[in-house]
Amino acid sequence: MKYRLKWIVTGLIVALLVLGLFRILSSRQAKKDALQGQQAALDTAPVMTLIDTDLVQVKTIDLVHGLAISGPIKAVNSAWVKARVAGELQGLTVREGDEVKAGQLIARIEATEFQARVRQARQQAEAAKAQVAIAQRSFDNNRALVAQGFISNTALTSSSSTLAAAEATFQAAQAGADVATKSLQDTVLRAPISGTIAQRLAQSGERVAIEARLIEVVDLRHLELEASVSAADSLTVKIGQKAQLTLEGATQTLAAQVVRVNPSVIEGSRAVRIYLAIQSSADLRQGLFAQGTLQTGQSRTLAAPLSAVRTDQPLPYVQQVSNGQVLHRTVTLGVRGVFNGETMVGLQGVNEDALILSGTVGLLRAGTLVQRPSGAK
Repeated sequence: MKYRLKWIVTGLIVALLVLGLFRILSSRQAKKDALQGQQAALDTAPVMTLIDTDLVQVKTIDLVHGLAISGPIKAVNSAWVKARVAGELQGLTVREGDEVKAGQLIARIEATEFQARVRQARQQAEAAKAQVAIAQRSFDNNRALVAQGFISNTALTSSSSTLAAAEATFQAAQAGADVATKSLQDTVLRAPISGTIAQRLAQSGERVAIEARLIEVVDLRHLELEASVSAADSLTVKIGQKAQLTLEGATQTLAAQVVRVNPSVIEGSRAVRIYLAIQSSADLRQGLFAQGTLQTGQSRTLAAPLSAVRTDQPLPYVQQVSNGQVLHRTVTLGVRGVFNGETMVGLQGVNEDALILSGTVGLLRAGTLVQRPSGAK
């Protein structure tokens, strides 16, 4: 019985060893078949041909840090011609686009009423002056009589008060005449600055009220961009920093320079306004919208075009070409800036001189075979 049990155990052990050996051999054969299948797939997979513009080389460059800015273009000097007195507007002939000089006659307010007021005020002043002369003679006579003892000092005091009142009345009348003269002068409207008529809000013959806006004059010789940046970004903005701007809908670039930074933030948005002087040209107009990049610093770093970085996965990556295949390399992004007019970004995760696909190629699956045209370096 013991002998028989021994043979049974031995048989089971042998059977287990044979089964294990069979599984090992089967696994090796499956791996071999899989490798052969992969190799066959690679041998038969299509190969994408790339051109030189499809590849970008990662290099260490001096990257200019940039801050995106945008805003309207405004004239540094602009002014409104307003009606300083109420009345009928006359002689307004200038229109939008006309050039004017500082002090040039723009229009008039009908002045008949104001001329009459000036004459009235001057006549009142003359009458008050005559009263002063009468009061002066009375005071002189009373002073002589007091000296001779014919009248008391009380009469002299009363005469002095009368003279003081007459003089005050005369000064008030003179002030009234000055006010009337100033109102008459305000009927003449002149250009406060040299520039171009931007708006005309009234017509000759209309009756205008005091402080009514009539004409806007802008000086296009000096223009600036008014941009808003975040409070954090404003800490990097300094007077004298340069920027390159483009007009909305245009391809030409404009050079600009920071000339002022508002010391206060805008309530609500907490943004800070900055002002950049731009070189004026005949094509620029007030109110045009411009955008561009403000140069806030520079650093030397490993960088590639921002368009070559893909973000359709949880972590940013680039499509690196290595040994004829496309590899997806996860990268860490650094500072952004401009180099030779192109937006670049610092990278960590790839080696210098590595070849990556540009953003114009699109997404390729990892492992895709690629080749460069014959004769390409």
